[in-house]
Formats: sequence, C-alpha cells, structure tokens
Amino acid sequence: MGRLNVTMLRYLSREDFRVLTALEMGMKNHEIVPTPLIANIANLKHGGCHKILKELVRSKLIMYESGKNAGYRLTYPGYDYLALKTLSSRDVIGSIGNQIGTGKESDVYIVANDDGQQLVMKLQRLGRTSFRKIKEKRDYHRHRKNASWLYLSRLAAMKEFAFMKALHENGFPVPKPVDYNRHCVIMELVDGYPL
Repeated sequence: MGRLNVTMLRYLSREDFRVLTALEMGMKNHEIVPTPLIANIANLKHGGCHKILKELVRSKLIMYESGKNAGYRLTYPGYDYLALKTLSSRDVIGSIGNQIGTGKESDVYIVANDDGQQLVMKLQRLGRTSFRKIKEKRDYHRHRKNASWLYLSRLAAMKEFAFMKALHENGFPVPKPVDYNRHCVIMELVDGYPL
C-alpha cells in the first residue's frame, strides 16, 4: 500500500484516464476484467488500448492477472489517481503534502486547495491484511456474497462523509466535510494536540 506517489499524475493523458475509468466500470461486474471489455468501454478512437494497459501495468496503477480468466484489475494507486483527478478537476485540491497518519482502515494526507488553504485528505484502504474481518462485521454490502475491497472502501468513504456532514450541521465538534469522491474524503484541517 505504501506511500501515495502523485508524480505520474501530471503525465497521464485523457486516454489513460479513459482506460482507468473503463476498468473501474468493468469491475462492477467482473473481479478480473478482460481486455476486450476494457477496450469496448474505453472506446478510444484509434485503438491503442493494449499499449495504454501495458503502460498502466508498468506504473502499477493496474495489475494483470493471468490464468483461466486473464485480464486486469484496478489497484489502490490507480483508484487514488481517479479520485485525485476528479477532485482536482472540481478545484477541491490543488496540491498534496505529507502523510500525517496511517491506520488500519485509511491513510491521511495534508492537501491544499488553489487558494492555499490546508485541508485533510483521507483515503480509505479497506482490506489490509490485519483487518480482513470487515466483510463480516460491517453492513457495507448487506446481501451480497462478495464485493471488492475498492467498492467497500468507496462505501466507507461515502458513509463517513454523510455522517460527518450530518454531525457538523447539527453542531457537533467534527471537522467540516468539504467533498468526497470514490474512496477519498476531504475535510478541514483541525488544529489539535496529540493526546
């Protein structure tokens, strides 16, 4: 899982993000998404989906799975890039700073918007080896038999944002929620002291 490396974000093209988004859409129904389905969803004008997939594998944004059902799956760094691209295009964040926390469920970073105001970005990371019982203990996927960790992380972020917004609007001392996308929650930075 490691550190968030955003250096490649500025070098990815629109076609790269189309392929990443196509892979994300394909993962709604497939654990491993076959190449023809990705190419069909991405619908690039001049083809070139195979070349982009190889570059994304080399960058570790996606992973190739060989075997009976060969195909690709999105990794957390690829999912991070999709969320960061969306939040950046909404002008919610403009830069990313240091990591300020790591937990069993998430990684927390300092970010800033275009005005220089510091915010906190929390990336949900469900499915770490030390926290595998979450599918049994939480009601994230109700009657589904299996769901991907990326999808469960997305649900966790959505719930956290909704609860934080409701608590903040009712005067509870929680950080002000700013925005969320996929598995990423943006909130205000609270000036606090370690206990």
